[in-house]
Amino acid sequence: MPSADDIFENLATAIVVLGADQTIQRINAAAETLFGVSRKQAVGRRPTALIPELQPLEPLLERAMETGQSFGHHLSFAVPHRDFDTVEAACCVSLLTDDGPRCAVMEFFDATVWRQLDREKALVAQRGASRRIIRQLAHEIRNPLGGLRGAAQLLERRLSDAELQEYTRVIIGEADRLVALTENLLGPTREPDLRHMNIHEPLDHVVLLIENEAPDGVSIIRDYDPSLPGIVLDRDQIVQAFLNIARNAIQSVGNSGRVTVRTRALTNHVVGSRKHRLMLSVEFEDDGPGIAPEIEDSIFYPLVTDRVGGTGLGLPLAQDLVSRHGGLIEFESTPGRTRFMVRLPLENPESLE
Repeated sequence: MPSADDIFENLATAIVVLGADQTIQRINAAAETLFGVSRKQAVGRRPTALIPELQPLEPLLERAMETGQSFGHHLSFAVPHRDFDTVEAACCVSLLTDDGPRCAVMEFFDATVWRQLDREKALVAQRGASRRIIRQLAHEIRNPLGGLRGAAQLLERRLSDAELQEYTRVIIGEADRLVALTENLLGPTREPDLRHMNIHEPLDHVVLLIENEAPDGVSIIRDYDPSLPGIVLDRDQIVQAFLNIARNAIQSVGNSGRVTVRTRALTNHVVGSRKHRLMLSVEFEDDGPGIAPEIEDSIFYPLVTDRVGGTGLGLPLAQDLVSRHGGLIEFESTPGRTRFMVRLPLENPESLE
């Protein structure tokens, strides 16, 4: 049987135990993740010292201590370790009923996490459907191309007119171009060449490439976490995935704007039905107009794009390449701020099923 401590540590709900003086006595792993602090940093401090927006809870806590009544409260607060993203949470406070000094238990239900889990599950399902569509489409295109190219070659041998032969060479050239396109659709066919590396090495290579492609009015900012551990990757595949996303960001801002390339570590992050204790997050953020709302739910499907001249193949291929490493690409978009987040696990995941 698992111990009470094991159950406490593995609860998905963030738990904070307060003493009679409203200082933190104990927190679990979910609370560490929610607030972005370790228990060593949290113990002995008041919750408002960690998150100032929790101040409305203090008078309610005092009342609970005096009356012994529980209460619930909805609130929003910004968390520094998520680059000050706003968290929507419901807080439930109750008192421990033992005979010792009064202690309060605060339970935080992070609604943003559950929304994120639903979104990630949808992205995982979309990735699988996208892969099947891409492969079926590629095979359907390739099958007649061989016959088309062979017929053009036979026709070219029978034609004595050089001008007419030029037309057959155009047919052969376009057939070869379509074959190359379908090979890109199918993605890499070789086994991954996995090697241990610092994530910033392939990322710097991609940044160098897009810096040379970007218009003069576009600034590219590196915001790296130098303390990130190494990771095992196929360098060529991950470079291609990063490049597809980065080029989209550059094209989104047009002739002037800002693209930020950011790296962070995430703890206890869930992808689909798998919980990862530690993941690398590589983000590409731009201040362009954002993704058209009508395609947000299908942006990782092939041939879906809102850009003139776009193929709609870059993001599905990037998602496929990242999934080969056990990761997932997520995104959020509003006018003036679009972020694509590449999540890459650092260790074997734990099943939540």
